[in-house]
Amino acid sequence: MRALVVGATGQTGRHIVRELVKKDIAVRALVRNLEKAKEILPSEAELVVGDVLKPETIDKALDDCNVLLCATGASPSLDPTGPYQIDYQGTKNLIDVAKANNIEQFVIVSSLCASRFFHPLNLFWLVLYWKKQAEEYLQSSGLNYTIVRPGGLKNEDNSDNIVMSGADTLFDGSIPRPKVAKVCVEALNRPAARSKIIEIIAKPEAESKSWEQLFASVAS
Repeated sequence: MRALVVGATGQTGRHIVRELVKKDIAVRALVRNLEKAKEILPSEAELVVGDVLKPETIDKALDDCNVLLCATGASPSLDPTGPYQIDYQGTKNLIDVAKANNIEQFVIVSSLCASRFFHPLNLFWLVLYWKKQAEEYLQSSGLNYTIVRPGGLKNEDNSDNIVMSGADTLFDGSIPRPKVAKVCVEALNRPAARSKIIEIIAKPEAESKSWEQLFASVAS
């Protein structure tokens, strides 16, 4: 298996790269800033310069890869087109190129409450709306997919157990980014994780379950 991670230098993407390296999975990272990536990412990761808004660079990066993990997201800014460009158009470009390259599985980090239009996060230039549009485009693409919707993201890991549920069933809660990364990597090549929207948070009182149990508990 060779995985391409897009959004690899982001707060969640860097954890996905580290988790893949930990699992001895060959990983290539699509990055915009090579020097920044060298400082942040483990040396085992192959770095390729590219941009989700430039499909030709994605095509080159996907060479010899059979799975793709997307952790992109628009940064807070005064540009009202940011979420449309990154969370929708950029993801759409990834999906189109992945389909053309016969990628075996497409894992994307979305967000809890993506289906809720009247949500405070949509005050940030409709960020959840555009994430939802990207989800729907992926679902209709014909690719094998896993859509991961985490709750509020924390940078520091903890010992809380993961709670996994189906689409539009969790509406609050938080989860550390390292746990989000583990869910994304564990979803690879697991039949129980395919063609599903998976919502995740972490709670100290939650029952400890195996990965198979967690993924199997989510209905398609």
